[in-house]
Amino acid sequence: MSTRYDVLVIGAGVFGAWTAWHLGRRGRRVLLVDAYGPGNARASSSGESRIIRMGYGADELYTRWSVMSLVQWKEFFAVGERLFHETGVLWLAGKDDSRVRQAAEVLARCGVAFRELTRKELEKRYPQIGLEGITKGLLELHSGVLMARRAVAAVAEAAQRLGVEYRVAQIAEPRGSGAISAVTTNSGERIEADTFVFACGAWLGKVFPDVLGARIFPSRQEVFFFGVPAGDARFAPPALPTWLFQEDEIYGMPDLEGRGLKIAVDRHGERVDPDTQSRLASAEGAAEARRFVEHRFTALRGAPIVETRVCQYENTWNGDFLIDRHPEMENVWFVGGGSGHGFKHGPTVGAYVAERILGGAVEEARFSLASKETAQRRAVF
Repeated sequence: MSTRYDVLVIGAGVFGAWTAWHLGRRGRRVLLVDAYGPGNARASSSGESRIIRMGYGADELYTRWSVMSLVQWKEFFAVGERLFHETGVLWLAGKDDSRVRQAAEVLARCGVAFRELTRKELEKRYPQIGLEGITKGLLELHSGVLMARRAVAAVAEAAQRLGVEYRVAQIAEPRGSGAISAVTTNSGERIEADTFVFACGAWLGKVFPDVLGARIFPSRQEVFFFGVPAGDARFAPPALPTWLFQEDEIYGMPDLEGRGLKIAVDRHGERVDPDTQSRLASAEGAAEARRFVEHRFTALRGAPIVETRVCQYENTWNGDFLIDRHPEMENVWFVGGGSGHGFKHGPTVGAYVAERILGGAVEEARFSLASKETAQRRAVF
């Protein structure tokens, strides 16, 4: 006799794991599946660390979701492993400081603790940072860094303690219209459920090529960790926060858990296949990261690259999330479009999806399939 689930969640990344957790906590019978496993090396939710920041310029929706998510992350970690580092998050603005000014207004409305810093205050507080071209800063006092790979695994494990079942399986593209009754794995197994949530990140376009193939843009993103001098505490918290240089389109994190100074370019890279793209960092990417480090952190000139990562963003056309039903299969949901900024929002996305499925949340039009275009024009940063 086959088992039938209330909800089958496909994809154990941060969106899928938190969705399963919230549904499990509400007493639903849930199966969570992933082709490779939570926090696996191919996933957008993999890697050591992700920023959790409140600032989104004038975009209050994502600020409020970040605030709610940070509360949930802290509550979750309070009873388990310490996977959040309160480093603070420093925004550095050049000639155009509009986004930082707008962020300050929104943060104030949302009750987020922050401090605005003049150029002189930045020079005094952070002498290890090269501030050429920087006019002002904004420091989010209680934001910081989530330890991504371990955090996703912890959420998936916690969901299982709530009764969620988990297994490794690859789900084939579902077929049909109306309410479908089951999906099949690539090994031929049939899994029945009342509702199906496809939270498979960069694979959404591959699983649903007709609907999402032109609306999900997986891009290659390279990350570099530079070794800091022995005994030098200037590049670790509390001396150095997590930081974002708006005009340079580069962000980074201090030396956490001895991994080194993290540097990553926030520009979208080339479009890739998440199954087959090379996970070896390029010489060109390393050279750009080194140029930036030697410009902004002069004490690290000649520092070794001690670790690299290659992951992917999973972009929608403008950076908004995709959370909506399939246009033809009424009990099939898409949950994705993390677009390089989604990890932090995992708890709130999971709660929102659970409530949408259970009929308790108002639809956010920005997340609808109808709003997703096929030409990229990034608007969410």
